Amino acid sequence: MLNKVMLIGRLGGDPEVRYTSNGKPVAGFSLATTEKFTDKTSGERREETQWHRIVAWGKLAEICSQYLRKGSRIYLEGKLVYRKWEDNSGVSRTSADIRMDSMVMLDNKRPDGSAGDVPF
Repeated sequence: MLNKVMLIGRLGGDPEVRYTSNGKPVAGFSLATTEKFTDKTSGERREETQWHRIVAWGKLAEICSQYLRKGSRIYLEGKLVYRKWEDNSGVSRTSADIRMDSMVMLDNKRPDGSAGDVPF
């Protein structure tokens, strides 16, 4: 069996980092992937954006919070995970998240905005 997701996209906002009750960091952020194509019926160039909810744990979560910002472009690998919960009004909800296992930062900027490789 295989559950693998590979995405290249841009962050929709700064990563939000929280800590579990035992102190383990977890970061969450949204990632936009955009596909450009020509509409077959009209011949127009079109663009379609999909939004993905990304979750990173441990050291990777800390790296995300330190080096990623809204608009950062990254390549990530992870797996698709479904969560179920009950909202405040008692309605059962489900969401699909991508649990990130690894990442490559594709921007050629440091967190302070200067040019150059990120120091890893």
